[in-house]
Amino acid sequence: MRALIQRVTQAAVHVEGQTVGAIGQGLVILLGITDGDTAVTAESLAQKIAQMRIFGDSDGRFNLCAAEVGAAALVISQFTLYADTRKGRRPSLTQAARPDVAAPLVERFAQALEGHGLPVKRGVFGAHMLVEIHNDGPVTIWLDSDDLARPRRASP
Repeated sequence: MRALIQRVTQAAVHVEGQTVGAIGQGLVILLGITDGDTAVTAESLAQKIAQMRIFGDSDGRFNLCAAEVGAAALVISQFTLYADTRKGRRPSLTQAARPDVAAPLVERFAQALEGHGLPVKRGVFGAHMLVEIHNDGPVTIWLDSDDLARPRRASP
């Protein structure tokens, strides 16, 4: 599972001219699902993001998590996070999970964020969406669930 997280002052997602989700201060989370991802993966990644200290305290240091500042989340399914661009000019998207696998995991991820105290708005899975993002900072962070289990430093 991959997530591209953007700290925002506000964000919205529109489908066919209608606003289907909007937040003020918070996080836009573009979420990609691949084969092998599970509900456990979704819950683990949601916990990591919910507890990530990427909001400034009174000194401007990254010491606060989303819940501590009353932030919300906007979750957008983004299968292109699994684009393979190593060959040719057209990205291969075969690493992205099929919709019948991905859709329930995107929803499970959103529910897990809610379980950590974040109000969550959602895009529409499989729809053509126009996402409006007012990046704050800008702060943009890439997470891959495969990387979370790896040690930060190689052992000597």
